[in-house]
Amino acid sequence: MAGALFRFTTTVSPSRRPSSSAPMMVNTSSSQSYRTTADAAIEIHLKQAILIRHPLPVYEPMHHLIFAAPRTAAPALCIAACELVGCHRDQAIAAASAIHLMHAASYTHEHMQLTHRPDRKPAMIHHKYGPNIELLISDGIVPFAMELLTQSDDPIRNNSERILRVIVEITRAFGSQGVVEGQYYELQQSALNDGGSSQRERNERAVEKKEGRLHACGAACGAIIGGGSELEVEKLRRYGFNVGKIIKILSEYEGEKDERFVKIVEEMRNLGLEELKGFEEEKIEAIRSFVNP
Repeated sequence: MAGALFRFTTTVSPSRRPSSSAPMMVNTSSSQSYRTTADAAIEIHLKQAILIRHPLPVYEPMHHLIFAAPRTAAPALCIAACELVGCHRDQAIAAASAIHLMHAASYTHEHMQLTHRPDRKPAMIHHKYGPNIELLISDGIVPFAMELLTQSDDPIRNNSERILRVIVEITRAFGSQGVVEGQYYELQQSALNDGGSSQRERNERAVEKKEGRLHACGAACGAIIGGGSELEVEKLRRYGFNVGKIIKILSEYEGEKDERFVKIVEEMRNLGLEELKGFEEEKIEAIRSFVNP
């Protein structure tokens, strides 16, 4: 299940600057995981940014769809990568939030009632609104994600180029060569269901394009927004790619003890950990936890 590297070829080397404000603090118990803490910070940021206001027919369903979509590890991974390259998590909150918004829009599109497929697991979303509202409002979430991200442009931090790069990363990850392509392979798989190597290949490509690409985007965006070097960005992109595939495989085969899948996950875990070599040892514990979901 080896995947290709997804590279952004423009070379930008922003200097690392200290945050102009204190990092967002979230009260948590010591037993909470890093991802839980990061997700809590992202939710606070989104709830501050997305208020239910007039016109209510727009903002009420938008608020519902954004917070009803299931969480992925990609936004938290964005924050972890930013901290790993030496910056405070508050610098990555907007990017992490935008990734969740894009995921919420994509998930809503994929799980509208009119697109239900018998072979698919039940949607983890309550259909409070009709498919017409789900379609229109989820379309509106996409530009809102970009708006939220651009609002984090800060002359003091001199982060405009980084934000532009993150916008490109996110739109590519969710576009026709990313999540959308993965959804296409899943539809093919459902329609053909022909078994054999061709079906396995479509399944692998779907995982790489959806979960792999999504989490690669999260890690790369965190490194970019935190001012990481090109080498750090690419290492974390590859790390995130393996994280996404591990999470998907473990969710699909939860409870099974098939030695083949155990071996595949262990190989991907080792590949991911290999990418963390070279980073400061005392800083990698949080992000290393993502390969042990």
